Amino acid sequence: MFERQVRKTRKDNDGNILALCNPEESWSPRLKKYAIHDIESGSYNYYVLWPEGKRTDIRVVNDPRKGKYLRTDRDNTEKNNLDDLLDC
Repeated sequence: MFERQVRKTRKDNDGNILALCNPEESWSPRLKKYAIHDIESGSYNYYVLWPEGKRTDIRVVNDPRKGKYLRTDRDNTEKNNLDDLLDC
């Protein structure tokens, strides 16, 4: 499995993640549906390296109402911290 560091995210007006980004990488931006496929197929692992040095993996959540979406659980909380990243 290959790894991809995410530094930014593209969000809609409601804050939903539309794409993962790292301006220094050729794969960026990676649309949500493709990132979900990458993670579920085991092809790529996406992660965020936070300023304090903590690393968290991005995972796929399958909500019965919302469908599949991307999320990190930083510091073992339920908060979606992908929202904390700058926009791309």
